[in-house]
Amino acid sequence: MNRLLLTLVTGGFVFAGGLSAAVAQDDDDSAAAVEFYTCSYADGKGPADLDKVSAKWSKWADDQGLTDYSAWTLTPFYASPEQAFDYLWMGVTATGKGMGEVQDMWIAKGGKLGDEFDSISPCDSHAMLAAVEFKAPPEREDPSRFIIDFSDCSIGEGKRFSTDVAPALTAWGEFLAGHGSTAGMWALFPVYGGGGEEFDFKYVVVHGNYSEQGADFDNYDPAKAREIFPDGLLECDSSRSYIATNRRMAEDDDE
Repeated sequence: MNRLLLTLVTGGFVFAGGLSAAVAQDDDDSAAAVEFYTCSYADGKGPADLDKVSAKWSKWADDQGLTDYSAWTLTPFYASPEQAFDYLWMGVTATGKGMGEVQDMWIAKGGKLGDEFDSISPCDSHAMLAAVEFKAPPEREDPSRFIIDFSDCSIGEGKRFSTDVAPALTAWGEFLAGHGSTAGMWALFPVYGGGGEEFDFKYVVVHGNYSEQGADFDNYDPAKAREIFPDGLLECDSSRSYIATNRRMAEDDDE
């Protein structure tokens, strides 16, 4: 339980501003699709090279008419040697079908650009997860950069996500909102590309910046956390924190 309390110190679950729109749920219970690549820079390459090829990719996406896919690169900030990569590529679509269409398009038409990405920063893993929102962040003037934290959580024996964990996450999100938290809060469930996971879901928290994250740290209420998350409900490790930079934003369906 101590590790869960440490995780909850930092706030609320997939993301700020435009990402919140990308994972917004319809009236049904469908989940958004989120893909991750783990990537490291080739010798002599760095962030400036990634900026250049990412801009080419966004122009390519324009040419393909890709309108419902948002993407960010996540650079480790609070991390350990276990995060043995330079950045994560995170892509989001509102539906699984939308993600599948993106993959089909990339397989059929992205070969040359994919080779350029590989020459700059080859990626050694690719996974897809399902995202469910529990607390929406506020709209922001600049959603292009934000802070995102991940921790791995396992559900206690005899407990179920739908009947035990989800109500607790909802209550925690309401508590945070009532105390002025600007965090967004989601749960991510592994779907493809993993295997042998030692967790049930990823607890994800988003803030606009580290000052907002620090404010949630200062406002943390351990007694309330123990009330909402009693012993035996969840076990979560400490959070890894990343600085997110937007590479492409899905078009707003309301436009």
